[in-house]
Amino acid sequence: MASLWTFILIGSVIYLFWLNRKIAEAANLHAKRQSEQLQVQLMSVACSKRRFGFLKNGKPGVKSEFIFEFSSDGENAYQGTLIMENEFLQRVIIPPHKI
Repeated sequence: MASLWTFILIGSVIYLFWLNRKIAEAANLHAKRQSEQLQVQLMSVACSKRRFGFLKNGKPGVKSEFIFEFSSDGENAYQGTLIMENEFLQRVIIPPHKI
């Protein structure tokens, strides 16, 4: 019985790691798309918040907030925010910046 719980625990840890990587890769892709739309240079993407909860569709999942930095002139850096549920983009918050 103890070995069954060990397998369940190990499987859960592997699944959560895989899910977090999938969400991070999706956030990086969304940040690249936003940078291309704004015609700015993407500098970095980082997760600022991550929590488990119920999504808008009523199912359990991961709610994440990613900060991405971009530059319009190569000297100044600006930060935008990606709000995600699992790997799906829900909202983008971009501050005013000089193009």
